[in-house]
Amino acid sequence: MNVSVVSIPVSDQDRAKKFYTEVLGFEQLADAQMKPDMRWVHLSAPDGGASITLVTWFPSMPAGSLRGLVLEVDDIDARHAELAAQGYEFPDGIHAEPWGRYVTVEDPDGNGIVLQTSTRNARAEA
Repeated sequence: MNVSVVSIPVSDQDRAKKFYTEVLGFEQLADAQMKPDMRWVHLSAPDGGASITLVTWFPSMPAGSLRGLVLEVDDIDARHAELAAQGYEFPDGIHAEPWGRYVTVEDPDGNGIVLQTSTRNARAEA
């Protein structure tokens, strides 16, 4: 068993798709109308793993309610610098823990995303 798709609750699928593709580097797998009030926006992370859907139709999942989506990045310092150059603010900066280093960012709806570089990957790169 593996995680296949994570649904991310958003209020505006076009705005969210722009953030996930242009800022975080996801690739579009599909963008199709399912019903008059339902659109399937399906994206994949650049290096694989579980894909995401940007959803608006789940009453139990209001836009901005997702917390704890963790995305592994090769170089947290480089990603932090890229996002800061685009105007994203990180009042707490990069956090260091025994398992790795991370920074949190929010998508346009306020969904919480953790970008991390684990010590396992840092050791593999060294």
